[in-house]
Amino acid sequence: MKIICIGRNYAKHIEELQNERPTEPVVFLKPDSSILLKQHPFVIPEFSNDVHHEVELLVKICKIGKYIEPEFAHKYYDEIGLGIDFTARDIQEQLKAKGLPWEKAKAFDGATVIGDFISKKKIDLSKNITFELHSNGKIVQKGNTDHMLWKINEIVSYVSQYFTLKIGDIIFTGTPEGVAKVHPNDILEGYLENQKMFRIQVK
Repeated sequence: MKIICIGRNYAKHIEELQNERPTEPVVFLKPDSSILLKQHPFVIPEFSNDVHHEVELLVKICKIGKYIEPEFAHKYYDEIGLGIDFTARDIQEQLKAKGLPWEKAKAFDGATVIGDFISKKKIDLSKNITFELHSNGKIVQKGNTDHMLWKINEIVSYVSQYFTLKIGDIIFTGTPEGVAKVHPNDILEGYLENQKMFRIQVK
């Protein structure tokens, strides 16, 4: 099982971090050891003083695929979900300044929240999908697939050019603006089309 992540897929998020807008998807991987176990709190790691939440729409692969054309990409996933890509922003900035990979900032133990999934049959993918992250009852991130630089089918097609997609692989499709530092005792709740997909306590 692979966790494939897409960075810089929302223009306003690119702007808030003052990053350069990419000409093709930014791709990185996370190990399965980064997955936060169900019913467990997220513990801020001792090596970072600035961990940010990044809520993202997830796609679960249901069919083995390689070199998938965009018009056939919809056949390779059957569920849509929601999760968080926790990012140690201070560590990431240090790595970026040196031109080094981001894994220490994004792939540490517990950095990957995978919430519930909804069957594609229950979501009208012909319309824009909305999702939100609430922190202590307040909306802090609000996303809409219409704002993606690369849509879901384009992402599936693109990553399949480099990695064979296998059943159970999960793709994180990027985060909208509103990322921010998490603090001990925060309660983070994710909603996809107004349906709660996860609840995480920060410690």
